Amino acid sequence: MQMYVQEVHTDLNVLLRVPLGAMRDISFAQRGPGYLDVEAARAQLSDAVTLWIAGNLNFDLDGQALGLPELIDVRLALPSDRSFVDLETARGVFAAPRLSADTELYWEQALLDVSLQFALPGAGELFFSPGFARLGLRTLLEVQYLPEADDVRNLVLIGDPGRVSLSPGVSSVFASFAAAGFEHVLSGIDHLLFLVALLLPIRRLQPLVVIVTAFTLAHSLTLSAAVFNLVPGALWFVPVVELLVAASIVFMAFENIILPGLDRRWLIAYGFGLIHGFAFSFSLGETLQFAGVHIPAALLAFNLGIEAAQLLVLLLALLVLRWLLRFLPEKPTVIVLSALIAHSGWHWLTERFAILQQYHFSWPVFDAALLALATRWLILVLVAIFIIWLARTLAAYFNIRLDGRAAK
Repeated sequence: MQMYVQEVHTDLNVLLRVPLGAMRDISFAQRGPGYLDVEAARAQLSDAVTLWIAGNLNFDLDGQALGLPELIDVRLALPSDRSFVDLETARGVFAAPRLSADTELYWEQALLDVSLQFALPGAGELFFSPGFARLGLRTLLEVQYLPEADDVRNLVLIGDPGRVSLSPGVSSVFASFAAAGFEHVLSGIDHLLFLVALLLPIRRLQPLVVIVTAFTLAHSLTLSAAVFNLVPGALWFVPVVELLVAASIVFMAFENIILPGLDRRWLIAYGFGLIHGFAFSFSLGETLQFAGVHIPAALLAFNLGIEAAQLLVLLLALLVLRWLLRFLPEKPTVIVLSALIAHSGWHWLTERFAILQQYHFSWPVFDAALLALATRWLILVLVAIFIIWLARTLAAYFNIRLDGRAAK
């Protein structure tokens, strides 16, 4: 389905195109071998709009419902008609002649074009709650919102996503994306297991802070890079990242068992944090369209939500681990827990490798697009290396200061 929503002074004009075949409870008049009787069916189109469309267009202004719309016009269109490619041609549909009575068109193939109008009670944040999921097994609604004095917004709504802001303010964007980042971490069992494996052998606060900071800086870097389209858009990139996330869990768990060295763990956390940041970006990319013009605020809020959830998980895991170590020996406990984590990670690794094998990879053609992508990746690598250099320099500086104080 395609929909244009435009604010004009005190009115909200809506142009909508829906497949007529989705309106299953109405027996449209037919003739001949199943052709739609265009002339006789015109009287039924208003009933179709009332039954299937008007009540499912739920707009509200800061919580004040706009109510039912006024039906301005309703038309039939051929499946080959491309008038809804932009707002101007969509408007032209309702000024053009109607389909002639002798048009040979099966009713399931017809398109229904509707012009509706809502009264706006004032200014405020406009919300939309679509109720079109009952029209089919799967529904996809392309929305273009055109406010009077703001940028045009394009949304793609699958099913019924709930209450969506068409003109979000920065505060509502910040709150919703912070909650999304928090929920994403708590719902991602693979990410949680990596965090637990990361902290299992750590008993002191200082190395824990360093490791968590390194991991945070890394995933923030790649998450930001992905949001601003600095990463590949190939289909194979997502399964590659998911595979590497599973590999990070297995690697960290085996390191806890074989060689639980903490001196370089911050560097390992930084490297794997780059990969986990790409994984976070896949979730953020699906919802970034709801941020409107507040992309930086959404990115910051999503990151803060992730950090809050990570700190909560680390705190709870440390408390549980300390409680366990009151009754169990430390080293065997770390080994057993790491083995359980490695077992889960290995299953994910094999499953995701099988998924990756289904994708066809071909060597890219060397052209300007490839050169631009390589340049973006080079910039990302240089920034990542700079952060490592800066961290090492600061660590060396503070170690010298601490050693000097200890000598005095």
